[in-house]
Amino acid sequence: MIYTGIDIGSTCTKVVVTDEQQDIIYKDLMPTGWDSVGTAISIQETLQAEFPHKQMKCVATGYGRVAVPYADKTITEITCHGRGAVYLFGNEPSVVIDIGGQDTKIISLVGGKVKDFLMNDKCSAGTGRFLEIMANTLGVSLEGLCDLAAEGSGITISSMCTVFAESEVISLIGKGTDKEDIAFGVVESIVNKVQAQAARLIVPGEQVYLTGGLCDLPYIISTLSEKVGSEVISSPLARYAGAIGASILAQNL
Repeated sequence: MIYTGIDIGSTCTKVVVTDEQQDIIYKDLMPTGWDSVGTAISIQETLQAEFPHKQMKCVATGYGRVAVPYADKTITEITCHGRGAVYLFGNEPSVVIDIGGQDTKIISLVGGKVKDFLMNDKCSAGTGRFLEIMANTLGVSLEGLCDLAAEGSGITISSMCTVFAESEVISLIGKGTDKEDIAFGVVESIVNKVQAQAARLIVPGEQVYLTGGLCDLPYIISTLSEKVGSEVISSPLARYAGAIGASILAQNL
């Protein structure tokens, strides 16, 4: 028996398969695209080819979890990200910050279980999508945006809306403002929004973890650590946290 977790996010889909010892034996990452059902079917075909003689239990989570017709169960992102964080980092009291494509989730964990959570899903400001839009406006990748930001200073992006913030960035470019300073302002903007949201659940002394697609950007991690006043820890596998949690929870079916 194998256990599959599928996290269909608004921009990326993550797949994790664990065995009966809860070891990760397969993982994959792909763009979600416009057709979540088509993406789910493609995943099924790949898994059937990869594990042709295995029975499978499957849990789907994320933005498009209802689009996985073969899932045995759907479970919310909060529960799956919490369980995935416990798998990756242990079950000490902690706060998990998940910066996704279209929302940011702050999850308080105690004893390996979700105690409380907050979610910003009303606006893309403060999300990975915000950074992608700003990076595109500056003509760089996310990694390039962070590299520029590390060399910049002094700029504040005041607009709270992604559309207006983009206009503000374009205006700064037109004035000849250094790209480094603009990038600094962009990263400061998103980190400040996340910190303000997370501050409502962070307890002094508790560990803070970062999951989601920005977990492999050291500048984001270090800047967020400064803002929240505690070292933020992540892992290359942390972007798979939702899928890992879904896979582990599939073992309870």
